[in-house]
Amino acid sequence: MFERFKRYGEEFKTFAIKGNVIDMAVGIIIGAAFGKIVNSMVTDIIMPPMGWIMGKVDFTNLYITLPNSQGQIVEYPSLEAAQAAGAVTINYGLFINTLISFIFVAFAVFLLIKFINKLRASTEKKVEAEIEATTKSCPRCFSEININASKCPHCTADI
Repeated sequence: MFERFKRYGEEFKTFAIKGNVIDMAVGIIIGAAFGKIVNSMVTDIIMPPMGWIMGKVDFTNLYITLPNSQGQIVEYPSLEAAQAAGAVTINYGLFINTLISFIFVAFAVFLLIKFINKLRASTEKKVEAEIEATTKSCPRCFSEININASKCPHCTADI
């Protein structure tokens, strides 16, 4: 049983040393910061003009007040006032902001992945071109060999 824990410890050490844990941590930190930036962009830049276009609506103040313990619905001038009074509210305006933030984050991640894939493809093409320029195929065993080779190291055929 102790051997199993020792093996798990070795596997974890290999996992951590390869950088997977560090890469994941960096991704989470950058993702959180990116989320804050996008949230600010939606809340502070995009939603105010959208609210103005839609008749000077502030999405953060769109909410529904649920009945209190006596069954009465009390109207409040703002969401902050309702929350300060302890009213139970459904904050659909905040949900709209969050939904729009998610759409922007998803689209930005899509563009980022598309850009990374394009860079990766161009890099792979360059590497393939370099490999093709430095290798050739053996006519007998079809293995990749150095372009300057006169004998195949795989099948020992004269080239």
